[in-house]
Amino acid sequence: MRIDRSTPRADPEADRDARAGAPAEALALSQVSGVLRRSWHWIALPTLVAAAGAVAFVQIVPPRYTGEAKLLLESREAGFARTAQERAEQPQPIDEQAVASQAQVVMSRDLAREAIRRLKLVGNPEFDPTVEGLGPVQRALMLVGVAQNPLERPAEDRVLDAYFDRLLVFPAGKSRILSVEFRSKDPALAAQGANTIAELYIASLEAAKVDTARYASTWLGGNIEALRSRVAEAEAKVEAFRARNGLVAAGGAAGQPLSAQQLAELSSQLSHARTLKADLDGRVKLIKEMIKDGRAFEIPDVANNDLIRRVVESRITLRAQLALESRTLLPAHPRIKELTAQVADLDAQIKAAAERIGRTLENDAKIAGARVESLQATVDGQRDVVVKGNSSEVQLRALEREAKAQREQLESYLSRYREAAARDAESASPADARIVSRAVVPELPSFPKKLPIIGLVTLMAFLLSAGAVIARRLLANPGGAPRADAPAFEAAEAAPQPQPVRFSFPEATPPASWPKLAEVASERAPVRTPAAPQPPQAEPGSPFDLGILVGRLSERPRGEGGRTVLVLETAPAKRGTGRPSAKGLAETLADTLAEQRAVPAQVLAVDLDGPASDPDDPGLTDLVAGDAAFLDVIQPVPGSRLHRVARGFVDSEVLLEEPQALAITLEAMSEAYDWVICTQRLRHGSATRALLEAVAGRMDSVVIASNAAADDPDLVTLYGIAEDAGAGQVLVAQDSVAQPAADLSDEPMPLRLSAA
Repeated sequence: MRIDRSTPRADPEADRDARAGAPAEALALSQVSGVLRRSWHWIALPTLVAAAGAVAFVQIVPPRYTGEAKLLLESREAGFARTAQERAEQPQPIDEQAVASQAQVVMSRDLAREAIRRLKLVGNPEFDPTVEGLGPVQRALMLVGVAQNPLERPAEDRVLDAYFDRLLVFPAGKSRILSVEFRSKDPALAAQGANTIAELYIASLEAAKVDTARYASTWLGGNIEALRSRVAEAEAKVEAFRARNGLVAAGGAAGQPLSAQQLAELSSQLSHARTLKADLDGRVKLIKEMIKDGRAFEIPDVANNDLIRRVVESRITLRAQLALESRTLLPAHPRIKELTAQVADLDAQIKAAAERIGRTLENDAKIAGARVESLQATVDGQRDVVVKGNSSEVQLRALEREAKAQREQLESYLSRYREAAARDAESASPADARIVSRAVVPELPSFPKKLPIIGLVTLMAFLLSAGAVIARRLLANPGGAPRADAPAFEAAEAAPQPQPVRFSFPEATPPASWPKLAEVASERAPVRTPAAPQPPQAEPGSPFDLGILVGRLSERPRGEGGRTVLVLETAPAKRGTGRPSAKGLAETLADTLAEQRAVPAQVLAVDLDGPASDPDDPGLTDLVAGDAAFLDVIQPVPGSRLHRVARGFVDSEVLLEEPQALAITLEAMSEAYDWVICTQRLRHGSATRALLEAVAGRMDSVVIASNAAADDPDLVTLYGIAEDAGAGQVLVAQDSVAQPAADLSDEPMPLRLSAA
């Protein structure tokens, strides 16, 4: 939303005196075409002169041709020509900075001098100013010491300025393509210059790569021999130290010293002996427990013995016979005793065999324990030997690291030397750019472009001439009658004043005799009911005017801006004849305020919820919605100080949706006008109350135009809403005295406004 706050508020008397003689300062958009038509000769003459000058210019200026060559920046080195490390690494992308840097390389002075020599620009009158001799002006400047003698400079340096003026190198958009443009009066020279510069640039890239490879091979070749001697010396120190300290390696992948390998082997044997001893001890313990439990025949070593196996089989046979005989014979029978004795003898044999095996295992366990002790002693001795050799091993590793580093450096130098030597040749490393489009001899000149230059000059001359005419019109003081868009007070003073249209609204507020209205309203908010003024005396043959209402509205103290009044019309106004009036209270009040002679005032009538406007005729809702500006919505009334603002094309709901924008709009209007009369109409539903609540708090006065009785619930509700919203004062305007509550009929009385 655009809010025009350019109208300052000052002393009314001084403001009227200043504005009375001020010229019109605004120029309506509808008047621009008329001003331009009246001053067509001031526009046509400069435009034709400029067009003729442009035609003469394009005919006189010698044409220049442009040759264009395009270069693509890319890495052209083949994959097989790079090392494995270079192939593994991702190449650095060519970004915009790299392309811009290469553009500056193309425009370098060294490349320019070589191009000047190849193109033979020295002695060309287009590039060398000394070919045709020195002019008198230049000679005079040389005499005074202002200019330098061009003949004192080298021939190529004299051509450099003209060369760079005609050379243009730029990247094509965000791509990796460089465009090289060279301009000349000779089309063949323009094409040859662009191609020559592109070829020289590629040759310079190739030469730079060759120089880099040659420098690398020279430097590496001088350092390789010295590095070889250092590698041999470091390896000799390693071997001598190893032999002197007995750090001889036994070979193998590990490469450990012999003492360390021996310690590892002894540790392995000791671990195996301990494992064997523990196994034997466990087996002996198990055999003793099984013999004690009488399960010697279950011992694996006993069960696997052939002799014991036969004894066990015999025992099984005897126990079977014993069981068979026990069925018919008593335990004391000789046969039973014989079989029992044989079974016991076999058990004794099995137990004796198990005990022998246990003793054998005990002997093996003792032998294993002795072996463990022997190996432990040997390991302890070897550990002392290894510990003593650790310090020597540390020094040996340091010497080996030094020798290894020297060896790796030598191998790296040798690899790089071979690569540099392979690239140290012409065309061994291609340039990282190639020509993708060579320049051809242009057929059409690039300058001047005749039609565009003539059209642009003509258009600019037309626009400047039209702007000068409009500026002259704005700066001039016409001194005549006011324009249609002039302020209301100028139009009012210049036009004949019409007779005021007066409606009879003598009662400006509910009088004190309305106890019911005051009583009901006091329940909602404090009621400020001033004493009712005396009704004006009607002149013979004339209706009542709005003097009393204007007086009550003027009693409110005035702040920095003008007075704001909201008129809520409950029904269309009526004449005494019963015919609807063309104007309601709000419109009549605005006309009356604008027509008063004693104190001229600038009045703005604002329609809040009237009929929608045409899309081409914006109003208040368009202004609040941000679709229009103040100058678009305020329409002056010819012959009056009154300005009007229609409702607008946008729906009235925007006034409730944008309360902040509505407040700013009303504030700006009050700053620019002495009176702001807002009109609202009573409608069914909650829209009227919501809009009244949103607007009443911004008003100095709220006038409810209604002939309803004082205790009418609708009137009381509207009065209370205005009071609660924070209006400065709330007035009820009637064109007849309200009837007492007792005389009202039982039927509901609609809010109406009847003629006096």
